[in-house]
Amino acid sequence: MRILIAAAGSRGDVDPYTGLGAALRRAGHDVVLAATEPYAPLVHAAGLGFRPLPAARPAEGTGRRALLRTAADFVTALGRGFADAVDPATDLLLLSATTAPLGWHITEATGIPSLGVHLQPTAPTKAFPPPVTGVRSLGGPGNRAAGRFALRMTDRVYRAAVAALRHRLALPPLGPSAARRRQETARWPVLYGVSTALVSRPADWRPGLEIVGAWDPHVEPGRRLPAEVEDFLRAGPAPVFVGFGSMAAGQGERLGALAVTALRRAGLRGILQSGSAGLTAEGDDVLCVGDLPHALLFPRMAAVVHHAGAGTMHAALRAGVPAVPVPVTADQPFWAARLAALGAATAPVPFRSLTAGRLADALGAVTRERGHARAAERAARHMAAEDGAAAVVRAVEAAAAR
Repeated sequence: MRILIAAAGSRGDVDPYTGLGAALRRAGHDVVLAATEPYAPLVHAAGLGFRPLPAARPAEGTGRRALLRTAADFVTALGRGFADAVDPATDLLLLSATTAPLGWHITEATGIPSLGVHLQPTAPTKAFPPPVTGVRSLGGPGNRAAGRFALRMTDRVYRAAVAALRHRLALPPLGPSAARRRQETARWPVLYGVSTALVSRPADWRPGLEIVGAWDPHVEPGRRLPAEVEDFLRAGPAPVFVGFGSMAAGQGERLGALAVTALRRAGLRGILQSGSAGLTAEGDDVLCVGDLPHALLFPRMAAVVHHAGAGTMHAALRAGVPAVPVPVTADQPFWAARLAALGAATAPVPFRSLTAGRLADALGAVTRERGHARAAERAARHMAAEDGAAAVVRAVEAAAAR
């Protein structure tokens, strides 16, 4: 089949789909990944075709209205770019949570079937609150109501984008909420790239919603860590990784100094990944690195300090390494709480209250209390038995047979 995967957002929103796309390519399919331009090298390295999507512009202001307006402007531009990226010869669309509310309308206009491939368990359930709204359970009925409310808020963000896209596609008017209800009635299939070590399939989900296991980013066969990293690893005890992914842009100097102070108080060495924050530090006991595959680096760490984004969180857990989660926003507090409940991480240290003292205390706990490491190792064994990409390949081939 000729398959288009559509993903949008930060690197963590795109990278897992490179591994999924590579698995589909190995199964004999022709795969194109549509994402924003900075991720073209990742896509090409996985042997996939690439089509560009518009990037989000920075928010003009920090208030709720400004953020909602920025999000609405982004998805409107995304809808235009997505329509341009779809080749009429495509046989199947695989849609992320961000692109699905637009992809449904492209499916209606073109007749190209689609499947959901999401990184967060967004379907309402009594089992847990929606990942994007927080971690406090509201009880079964409250959790489900909150999940429905979160979807209504998402539909509100997509309202103008859907109207513009349907006009462009010469489709009759249909709002985002009505489109979502139509998909639910049709039992539109969604496969969630989440490990069941963290989230079991809720009993109250409708048929067609499945948790299949995480999709690992593609890593080129034969790739190795740079010589300077290997030299640092051999020079002393296993270090701690510190990185915040695409979070905390422009705070690198402050966060680097904070991390180094915490590491030294805890008597630990560290590898700091610059990321969007631009972490910087100096000293024989710390090494600053750029973009490196977590799959190669994390198994060599004593612990991982991360922002609890879905991709980084799964990578650390798969490596069997305990974590100190420092959630910043969106679904990150949800994943941080799940890791802590599993025992594979300390209690979360929210980014807004992060200090060198709090981080040093958490580092001491995560590296000296063997319970965290044992829980991470159990989760890693559980994840090793999962094959989320294979589940998607099976679903794609079942769709092709219909």
